[in-house]
Amino acid sequence: MESVALGMATTSKQTAARPFVISQVFTAPRQRVWQAWTEAERLMQWFGPKGVTIPVAQMELRPGGVFHFCMRSPDGKEMWGKFVYREIAPPEKIVLVNSFSDEHGGLTRHPFIATWPLEMLSTTTFSGEGGYTKLTIEWSPLIPTDEESKTFDSSHDLMRQGWSGTFEQLASYLAKVSPRS
Repeated sequence: MESVALGMATTSKQTAARPFVISQVFTAPRQRVWQAWTEAERLMQWFGPKGVTIPVAQMELRPGGVFHFCMRSPDGKEMWGKFVYREIAPPEKIVLVNSFSDEHGGLTRHPFIATWPLEMLSTTTFSGEGGYTKLTIEWSPLIPTDEESKTFDSSHDLMRQGWSGTFEQLASYLAKVSPRS
């Protein structure tokens, strides 16, 4: 399938924030990792911080489509998130805008960090050969204020820690899923 992109206006404003980039190699073919990332019922089984479940999710995987989801912590607290897809290039790349949201899909601020960027541009790439796939995620604030850029830049270690836990869950999920599932 060829790459499909959503035509959107771009801004020439450059952000002072440094992009956050993290990669990990998984012992699974690229197609299986792609499916785990792009099929809601699979994504709900592993995505998010350790201990968090995703009890509700709706996904429309297409440029302009939305993945809207609820994350529930072990103590029952809920936090909503939203991805708005910009580009889908199976099985190589996904570009999306990531944000926190309310249960109706409205844009909201980070529930714990008031100066966190309102929206993040996220590019996820999948490369691999044989039974291995390298997954790389790059995050950048989308049109941040100076304060949001500073918060983002100072949070790279926390983001690395959070994504490392999410990657552990993805690795566990991939290990238990049969090649034909």
